[in-house]
Amino acid sequence: MREPSCHTTPSVTAPAPVPGTGRRTLVLAGNPNVGKSVFFGALTGTYVDVSNFPGTTVEIMRGRHGEWDVLDTPGVYGVGSFNDEEAVARDVILGADVVVNVVDAVHPERDLFLTLQLVDLGLPMIVALNMTDEARSQGVAIDRDLLEDLLGVPVVETVAVEGRGFEDLLARLAEARPGHADHTLETDIVAMAAHVGSRASALLVLEGDETIAERYAVAPGSKRDAIYSRRRDRVDDIVGHVLTTTDEGLSFSARLSRVMLDPWTGLPLLGVLLYAVYVVLGQWVAGGVVGITEEVLMLGYWEPFIQSAISGVLDAASPLHTFLVGEFGILTMTPTYLIGVILPLVAGFYLLMAVLEDSGYLPRIAALADRALTGMGLNGRAVIPLILGLGCVTMGTLTTRILGSKRERFIATALMAIAVPCSAQIAVIAALMARVGGVYAAAYFGVLIAIFVLIGTLLNRVTPGVSTDLLIDLPPLRLPRLGNVFKKTGVKVWGFMREVALFFLAGTTLISLLDITGALAWIQRAAAPITVAWLHLPAEAATAFVMGFVRRDFGAAGFFTMDLAAPQLLVAMVTITLFVPCAASMMVILKERGWRYLLGLFAGSIGVAFLVGGLLMRLLEVLV
Repeated sequence: MREPSCHTTPSVTAPAPVPGTGRRTLVLAGNPNVGKSVFFGALTGTYVDVSNFPGTTVEIMRGRHGEWDVLDTPGVYGVGSFNDEEAVARDVILGADVVVNVVDAVHPERDLFLTLQLVDLGLPMIVALNMTDEARSQGVAIDRDLLEDLLGVPVVETVAVEGRGFEDLLARLAEARPGHADHTLETDIVAMAAHVGSRASALLVLEGDETIAERYAVAPGSKRDAIYSRRRDRVDDIVGHVLTTTDEGLSFSARLSRVMLDPWTGLPLLGVLLYAVYVVLGQWVAGGVVGITEEVLMLGYWEPFIQSAISGVLDAASPLHTFLVGEFGILTMTPTYLIGVILPLVAGFYLLMAVLEDSGYLPRIAALADRALTGMGLNGRAVIPLILGLGCVTMGTLTTRILGSKRERFIATALMAIAVPCSAQIAVIAALMARVGGVYAAAYFGVLIAIFVLIGTLLNRVTPGVSTDLLIDLPPLRLPRLGNVFKKTGVKVWGFMREVALFFLAGTTLISLLDITGALAWIQRAAAPITVAWLHLPAEAATAFVMGFVRRDFGAAGFFTMDLAAPQLLVAMVTITLFVPCAASMMVILKERGWRYLLGLFAGSIGVAFLVGGLLMRLLEVLV
C-alpha cells in the first residue's frame, strides 16, 4: 500500500503489485448510504475480516477478490480530520493502489465533492455511478461519457443491489488512473510536496489537516475555505454539463416531487398544507381535544378536587393556600396548562411534523424555499432549523450548526428568536385565534411573515460575511410509516414535556410569589403606559409578558382567561410572539452566540414586539 507521489501522471496501466505479496489494495470510498457495502459483499463474497482501525472504534471491513485486497472505508463527505470516520477513511485511502469511488447517481451534486477531492489527491481511481435505475425513475439522466471526460477517470454505471455493472467495473480496474486535478492548486501543491514528499499529503496540509501537518512537522495551511469553494464551483459546473432531467420512465412519486418543487404549483400546495395544519391544530385539537382535557378533565375534575383537598388543611386566605391553589397556583395552573392545554397541542404538532418528515416532504420545502431565503442571507437548508424552531427555539438554535457560515447562523438565530413561534406557543395561539375566525388567524400569520421577511432582509444587508449555497438531499417520496411516525412523536413529546414541566413550575412559582407580594400589581401599573395606553390591552396583559419570559407558550396561555375583542387578541398574539425568547432559549443562545449577541437580541425583540403591536392596533382601529 502506498501514497502516490507529487509527480503522478494519468496512465491506463494498472498499479504494480506490492513487492513480495503479489497483491494490490483496492479501497471503496464514498458518501454514506451510496451502496459501498453491497459492492464489498459482491467483490469479497464470504471472506471478510472486520476489525477496529488502530486507535479508534471505527470498524474497517477487509476481504479479497482475486489479486486484490479489498477494504471498505466509512461513509464520509470528505477526507480529512473532522472526525474519526474521516481520519480513518483518509489513512486507508492514502495507502490504496486503486480507489473505487461509489457515487449516488441520484445526488451527483453532493457526492462529486468527495470525487473531486480524491481527484485532487492524485489517486488512481475509478468511479462507480451507482443507483442509475433509481435516478432514471426520478427523471435524472447523467451523460456517463461526458462525466468520464470531465473527471479524467473511468466511469462505470452500476445497480449494485441487482449486481449490474460489476463485470464492467472489474474489467476496467486496469484503467484506473489519476484524474483532472484543479490546475490552480498545482503551484502550491508542488511547493508543499517538497516538504512532505507526496501530492496527496501536500493537498491535505493545504486544506488545513492538522494530523497530516503534524506528521510531517509543517504548519497546517489556511486555504481550506478557498479550496472548498473552488471545488464546489467545479462540482456545480460538472453537474450542469452532465445532468439533464427527463420524463422518460418517471415514477408517480418523482412526478409529484416535481409538482412540489415547482414554485407555481409547490407554493399553492404548501399554502394548502399550512391551512390543513391550522385546521387540525386550531380547530380539531384545540377546539375538540383541548375542550375535553382542559375544561372537562382539569377544570371540571382536577381543580375542584385539589382546591377542596388543600382548603381542608389550609386557610383559604393564607399565602400558602394562594401559592398552591390560587389563580396562579402551582397545583392548579401548572397541571391545567401542562396536561389540559400544552400536551394535546404539542402532541398534535409533533404528529404532523413526523408525518411530513417521514414522507420526505420537509426537504422539498427547503428546496422550494431556497430562492426566497436567499434574499435574507440564508439558503433552503435554513428551513431545517427554522422548522425545528417551530418545535422549540432551543433545538432550532442548536441545529443552526448545520448552516455553512457564521453569518447564516447569526441571521437564522435572530429570526427564530423574534419571528418564529415555538410549537407549544403556536398551538396555544391557534386555539385562541380559533375563537375569532380564520380572517384574524390569517392576519396573524401574515404579520409574522412580513416581520420575518423585513428583519431577514435588514440583517442580510447589515451582517458582514458571505452566505453559502444550498446542498441538500431529496429522499424519495413515500407514504409515512405509522410505526416511525408514532415513535418519533412519542419520543419528542415525552422529551418536550419532561423539559417544559420544570419551567412551567418555575414560572408558576414566580408569578404566584409576585402575586402574593403585590409585585405583580406593581408590574401591571408600571407597564400600563405600554400594555394599556400603547397596545390597548388590559393591565393584566403585563402578567402574560412576565410569564412569556419563563416560557413563550406560558405567556400566550396567560391570555386564555382574558376577555379580549378580536383586534385585541390579534395584537396580543403578535406581540407575545415577537417578545423575547424564553429563558431556556436565551441560555442556549448565550452559549452559541455570546453575551453581546444575547443582549442585542433581547433589546431588539422587546423593541420590535411593542413597536409592531402598537402600530398594528392603530391600523386595526382604522380598519375595523
